Amino acid sequence: MIIAEIGQAHDGSLGQAHAFIDALAGTGVDAVKFQTHIAEAESSPYEPFRVKFSYQDATRFDYWKRMEFSFDQWSGLKAHCEEKAMEFISSPFSIQAVELLEKLGVKRYKIGSGEVSNFLMLEKIAQTGKPVMLSSGMSSYAELDQSVEFLKNRGADISILQCTTAYPTSPGLWGLNVINELSSRYNVPVGFSDHSGDIFACLAAASLGATIFEFHVVFDKRQFGPDSASSLQVDDVAKLCRGIKQIQMATQNPIDKNDNSKFSELKQIFEKSLSLNKAKRKGERILIEDLEAKKPGNRGIPASNYASVVGKKALRDIQQWEFITSEMLSGN
Repeated sequence: MIIAEIGQAHDGSLGQAHAFIDALAGTGVDAVKFQTHIAEAESSPYEPFRVKFSYQDATRFDYWKRMEFSFDQWSGLKAHCEEKAMEFISSPFSIQAVELLEKLGVKRYKIGSGEVSNFLMLEKIAQTGKPVMLSSGMSSYAELDQSVEFLKNRGADISILQCTTAYPTSPGLWGLNVINELSSRYNVPVGFSDHSGDIFACLAAASLGATIFEFHVVFDKRQFGPDSASSLQVDDVAKLCRGIKQIQMATQNPIDKNDNSKFSELKQIFEKSLSLNKAKRKGERILIEDLEAKKPGNRGIPASNYASVVGKKALRDIQQWEFITSEMLSGN
């Protein structure tokens, strides 16, 4: 599953949110993800800004308030996604947000890194019986063990995304090694949630077996918002989707290097046969410096067998650039 996260890139504008959906349609993403914030239920005036980017919000509570949409507006966004053949996903950050998303009829839940230990909300989500994607960004294995056990004990169908909570994430912090660690430790589908701001991290994750991909998107990295620098620009999304799908096709079709039968015709074209770079009279010996290798590879003695020719005598006159066959040479 390839998930393009709009997150807060709409900056509270319903029109912008719909514009993102239109822009992502046809790029190859399977789902568009938002974040459902209900300020009173998840925050307070004491919550500090992660990045002090806003010129219009005195507190982060004010920011979350400005990011809210009504139920009808969320319903319109979901319908728009489905009209464009993309699944609507939104990460909840409160019990009330889960209740709103349940009313909307979402198919699954994505849990942000900061909510992995929010067992109160996880209890509510587990009760829905819907699949849960956990982002592991701020969790140690000890913490993740507890969350996975909590959800599995409640029968939840879970997947886990390797994620590094750094904005943007430099290559040294991608944590690609964790993909296989998560897979072997929990035996669940494993994905990659990216904040690098480019296409390369997800492509690398695809080559290592990740099956779920999530990344932030913006129209332009210069636009207003806390995640712009760590997001992909919409114009790069189609290329990323093609790359992921091609890498998955490659990894699902291993090549048997012992079987090169399909190249038999090409081998004749590209491989070479032995030839003389100068004329030789009958009875003269063939020296290594007399030899050249020329295409195609089916005109005489293969170039790989040059040693069997060196020192042999010509049984007849051989012209310059003539291909050499075993019938032309003496046995000693």
